[in-house]
Amino acid sequence: MVWLCPSHLPTRPVLAKDRSQRDDYTGPLRRMLLAVLCLCLVGIFLVWRIDSPRVERFRAQVVDKVVPNMEWALAPVTGAINLIRDFQSYRRLSEQNQELRSELRRMQAWKEAALQLEQENARLLDLNNVRLDPRLTYITGVVMADSGSPFRQSVLLNVGARDGIMDGWAAMDGIGLVGRISGTGETTARVILLTDAASSIPATIQPSGQRAMIKGDNTAAPLIDFLENPDLVRPGDRVVSSGDGGVFPAGLLIGQVAAAPSGRLRVRLAADYERLEFLRVLRHHGTESLRDPGGLVLPDGSTESSEGVEDPETTAAKAPADG
Repeated sequence: MVWLCPSHLPTRPVLAKDRSQRDDYTGPLRRMLLAVLCLCLVGIFLVWRIDSPRVERFRAQVVDKVVPNMEWALAPVTGAINLIRDFQSYRRLSEQNQELRSELRRMQAWKEAALQLEQENARLLDLNNVRLDPRLTYITGVVMADSGSPFRQSVLLNVGARDGIMDGWAAMDGIGLVGRISGTGETTARVILLTDAASSIPATIQPSGQRAMIKGDNTAAPLIDFLENPDLVRPGDRVVSSGDGGVFPAGLLIGQVAAAPSGRLRVRLAADYERLEFLRVLRHHGTESLRDPGGLVLPDGSTESSEGVEDPETTAAKAPADG
């Protein structure tokens, strides 16, 4: 048989009684606090609405004391306003950035056009600065295309037979000789470059005066062939057209003598083959043939005029009679 001590008896009825007592005090306390809060709010409302100098001074003192201490409560509102303003400013900056980018693209297009015009103007000025024989006239053409083949060195101009272009005429850029006309159409003409394997022109090397042939071999530096005396030629000597054969005018700059690693002499061309945009085609109808020997001026000291020169057949007929 087990004996239980009174201290070990269950305490549930006592706990329930204490809880009911606390509930009896909590309810009236809450109602009292709510009533006091309502009275305070009503009092604040009445004080804030009363129109009296004393009450106005009291309200001013309360505002001076409370409002500065409420800045922490206004911080989120101020931050939200600043965030909205920053977003609006960012949107305006983004729109301005897009406008500036589009304007920059337009300016870049204008810049490219201006650079192209400047380069074309420089090429034309170079053409105008070339010193030529005053008796020679020329036609300026625009290079439209090249052959695009390593075995055919030529370019196509936008001038042709309607402009009076003829086969064999020389073509120059702003510095030196480029090639000759080889084939003309109504509105186009093909220029065989000096580097083409089919190109071979007579030249003079200055200052030695040696005659040679400049022959292309599809490289950037044509060969110097059939040289009379190679010992008189030095790298850096000027190479100009000789005018032999009456195809090219004499004195057109071709380039300078250069020594190849193999020991053969070549010509470093003066023309800029990397940027052939405009070419000047020289009108050259060849050397004039002598048709009237009597029109020649006799050497100084001769007393006979051109009218006094007798025909050789007449002189031969008179010789037996005089004998």
